[in-house]
Amino acid sequence: MNKSLSILQRISAVLVLGVSSVTVWADYPVSITHKFGTITLTDAPTRVVSVGYSDQDDLLALGIKPVAIRDWYGDMPFATWPWAQDELGSATPVVLSRDALDFEAIAALQPDLIVGISSGMSADDYAKLSKIAPTLAQSADYIEYGMPWQERTLWIGQALDQTESATALVARIEQRIAQEKSAHPEFQDKQAAVAFYYSGQPGVYSSSDLRSRLLTQLGFQIPSVYDELAGASFYASFSEERLDLLNVDVLLWLSASDALNAADAIPMRQFMPFYQQGREVFVGDTLGGAFSFLSPLSIEFLLDNLIPELELAVDGDPTTVVPSSLSDHQ
Repeated sequence: MNKSLSILQRISAVLVLGVSSVTVWADYPVSITHKFGTITLTDAPTRVVSVGYSDQDDLLALGIKPVAIRDWYGDMPFATWPWAQDELGSATPVVLSRDALDFEAIAALQPDLIVGISSGMSADDYAKLSKIAPTLAQSADYIEYGMPWQERTLWIGQALDQTESATALVARIEQRIAQEKSAHPEFQDKQAAVAFYYSGQPGVYSSSDLRSRLLTQLGFQIPSVYDELAGASFYASFSEERLDLLNVDVLLWLSASDALNAADAIPMRQFMPFYQQGREVFVGDTLGGAFSFLSPLSIEFLLDNLIPELELAVDGDPTTVVPSSLSDHQ
């Protein structure tokens, strides 16, 4: 039996039955088949290096403090964002560069597991990392960076001998999302988009992107044209003349301070219905980080802050002010 599939089936049972945890296997050796092969662990890892851009959140959520964390962006202490600082505690992991992997530095840490599900590692990267320690890459079933957070958490939990904890954690977050969906029937079947503006071009994330997937879990729909434009990628960029592609029921601008002074820089925006009818939500730096990490630690922080904005943006009243739009992306 495929263990990762079995775990997901068990999660469905947890959600249906309304229980908080289930008993699943936790015996070594554990084998996990990923994009580049299969890793087998004979003992619970004690020195874990996180080379994924967001995998540290899953490790920390399961009580494992990595000996090294790869930086992504945001210049956060030890590459750990606010929603994960409590779990990091007083630990001082080595911070690895967001750029090319430093294989010598990783080897010097003497890891017994390297986690890189959200790393976008190449086959060559994997070959080098796997000579240092068993290396967990993403599933081959999804596009690059497209493995659902639930499966990412479960795979990491399985590798760490934390399958029961990971299953319960995913079930709890899934239950929170389901509660939000049930509490907001106005979200159902509304079209939504997560957009960005980078290097002089607007763009949008496809339905396979983790951010879009969360919106669909809440009841929203992602226009199929985004998938057509994105092809095998998780996003698509287009010219400003096609800004009409973003004319959806609620438009979320993902705003990073180094890339977006953003929607204000698009002259055609003020003529678009999504602007004139107050359907925009600006997801600023910290909230944008939570949206991009989309981890068990960041999702509840995200929902707490994002849901009130979505409620206002989809209420059908053009005079309703969405607070984040007052200061545009701040």
